[in-house]
Amino acid sequence: MSDSPREFHKPVRRPAELFDRLFSAEDPAEVSRVAHSTAQALLSRVRADPSIDVVERLVAFTDDHGIDDIAELWSRSPARSLPGALWRLYLLQLMIHDDAPTAALLYERGRVEMATVDAVVAGAPAPAGPEELVALIDTILRGLFEGDFAVALDRAAAFCRVQAAGSTHLADDYENTESERASALTTRALRLATYAEDLSASAALWRRDALT
Repeated sequence: MSDSPREFHKPVRRPAELFDRLFSAEDPAEVSRVAHSTAQALLSRVRADPSIDVVERLVAFTDDHGIDDIAELWSRSPARSLPGALWRLYLLQLMIHDDAPTAALLYERGRVEMATVDAVVAGAPAPAGPEELVALIDTILRGLFEGDFAVALDRAAAFCRVQAAGSTHLADDYENTESERASALTTRALRLATYAEDLSASAALWRRDALT
């Protein structure tokens, strides 16, 4: 092992297929306490005075710092909790920023195949390209800090449902020719569908002042 000083490297952002990474903890109770207290403090402070500069720094946080710092705080929180909801929103943002062309492909396929209002609720233009989806997820995340928190969660949930539908239909296309790719898309669809349920439930809890 070299004694020479190590260069500082910007944290590497995780690819979309690894966005459920978990972190170990010495004391789960303490980790839970810190997760909830930091989430509540951050949200209440910013929403009380949502200056443009602060909100934009939070929206761009994973671009500037990677996902690890946020993961250390919130990744092990219950899905239907304030830190759990914030964690999932940052993961969705990371997923789109890391591979916007694939996200756009899945979103457009889902939009075409679905007979629901989810695409309208999510708020992307039709059709939505990579740049439009990056702008959409940043807008949704921005809404957590300066808009209606429950609406932002509902939009994120709708986005997940559209993406899940696109992943499912694309998996069907590859089932007979590229089974491994089909399996990966199916796994992605299931994960996104679960996130949609959790985010919708979190929105309902927020409206009852019960999201902690």
